[in-house]
Amino acid sequence: MKRFLDCSASELRDITKSQLLFALRASEGRIVVSETIGATAPLLNGITNAELAASQGADILLLNLFDVEQPQIAGLPHSVAADDCLRELQRLTGRVIGVNLEAVDPAYASDNRELWGMTRGRAATAENAEKLWQMGARILVLTGNPGNGISNQALADALKQIRDAVGDRMALVTGKMHGAGVVDESGRQLITSRDIARFIDNGADIVLVPAPGTVPGMSQQRVSELIEEIQRRGALAMTAIGTSQEGADRETIRQIALMSKMAGADLQHIGDTGWMGLALPENIFTLSVAIRGVRHTYARIARSINR
Repeated sequence: MKRFLDCSASELRDITKSQLLFALRASEGRIVVSETIGATAPLLNGITNAELAASQGADILLLNLFDVEQPQIAGLPHSVAADDCLRELQRLTGRVIGVNLEAVDPAYASDNRELWGMTRGRAATAENAEKLWQMGARILVLTGNPGNGISNQALADALKQIRDAVGDRMALVTGKMHGAGVVDESGRQLITSRDIARFIDNGADIVLVPAPGTVPGMSQQRVSELIEEIQRRGALAMTAIGTSQEGADRETIRQIALMSKMAGADLQHIGDTGWMGLALPENIFTLSVAIRGVRHTYARIARSINR
């Protein structure tokens, strides 16, 4: 059992859920989660967005818009079979791989035909969770993309089913970065103490909340109160930059990072649309340096995946 900060690629490849949660907790708020999209063209030709994120110090690579029925990660070699793409990404980066799933509430469902529009292979179901485990994902994040009608109640209900299916094997994260198409759950009302209790009771190991300064009303004090409730109930807390501010200037990222750390975040997430499919790479690096300095940032970047 050791800190995630000190884990090598071989240790992360074989890490169990209990070891992973211990390693994250032991790192004391110095974990960077970078969300990327593999369904769109990568920023660099022939290199996945996730690999670029890893090169800037990301510890955990979180894939958005990953469809288990049509799995693809643009930038991987064409010879990689679709069902092997998560395992290959883990091999190439030496990082723990997570995937987003979405729980649409029928009361708020919309015919969203934009890039974010829902597909069956991205739904938060036990069947999709099991497929992702078999494909190599070790973290599931139950959340929602813009306009898809994801409610906290739907997330809690889906979480319970997924916990029963894979909760002993995969770390489960639940929460929203923005309203996700539910106006009544936006701003200060995006997540409440009641939602936190439901998520943790239904199996969340980590609860996701918006980072201070990313959602109206989510001040450092408000986020600190939410995180205190999460940690009091025994779960970890992850703050998220999911409002395209991953494309803001570096000083904004530093400010959000430090406010999140002062609020008590165990993990800090940075979103996928600075450029389409990836935060500005320099902002991933800036976030990493802000919460843990250059020593741990360079160590994560420099540590060979062959170790």
